Amino acid sequence: QVQFVESGGGLVHPGGSLRLSCAASGFTISNYAMSWHRQAPGKERELVAVIRSRGGSTNYADSVKGRFTISRDNAKNTVYLNMNSLKPEDTAVYYCNAAQSSGTNWYRVWSWGQGTQVTVSS
Repeated sequence: QVQFVESGGGLVHPGGSLRLSCAASGFTISNYAMSWHRQAPGKERELVAVIRSRGGSTNYADSVKGRFTISRDNAKNTVYLNMNSLKPEDTAVYYCNAAQSSGTNWYRVWSWGQGTQVTVSS
């Protein structure tokens, strides 16, 4: 059974930093691209970052480029998202998943986990 356990969220002031972790089980992340997504209240879930399985190249949403960094530890079957210079508009529930590409689009492979709440507020 595939599971994702996201952690590391919390309340942070604007300009602050957080590091999210996603522990995956039931499959081997080294065989997949992995992604982080977020969903803010009243908005659709959006792709934040992707890291490919081979070579580890990455893609980011324009809104987080230069501030967020996705990384992976295949030995631990875990994916990370380092978030710096956080803004109130980064407030959302953050989810991870395996990802498959179709052209320039990325799609989730498995069902979502419970996510981790990130709140950026003064």
